[in-house]
Amino acid sequence: MKSSLWQGKGMSADSHRCVTITRTSAGRYSVANGRGGTLEFGTGKVTDFTPVDLLLAAIGGCTAVDVDALTTRRAEPASFVVQVDGEKVRDEDGNRIQDLSVTFRLTFPAGEGGDDARALLPGAIKKSHDRLCSVSRTVELGTPIATIVES
Repeated sequence: MKSSLWQGKGMSADSHRCVTITRTSAGRYSVANGRGGTLEFGTGKVTDFTPVDLLLAAIGGCTAVDVDALTTRRAEPASFVVQVDGEKVRDEDGNRIQDLSVTFRLTFPAGEGGDDARALLPGAIKKSHDRLCSVSRTVELGTPIATIVES
């Protein structure tokens, strides 16, 4: 029953994603995914990544994966750096990040493959932004978030 409902909304039975966050100490947390990966984060009082850092990393990481997959079919990059910036705002509407930007700094080797990758790059970035990157698409579409309390 659930499977047909998901498919009607563009989802399949394997489209569900889940992470679990566990407090490890004051201001420190561990997140685990269903594949066994873990990541530590915290409040930022030390060198920890904060939840905002993770959001920026998710936006940049998602589009980096897309662009990497599309361009490296032509040539292996000589350098591949993606920087994500945003401004943290606290006002009457609450806390949020605004003025988000993703900057790509990619270089490809000389030659036909590198030329092809460079030519493909703007379209790959646009395709990721407009269609492929589920993280930035979710942010831009303003997907509602349900909160549930279980005892």
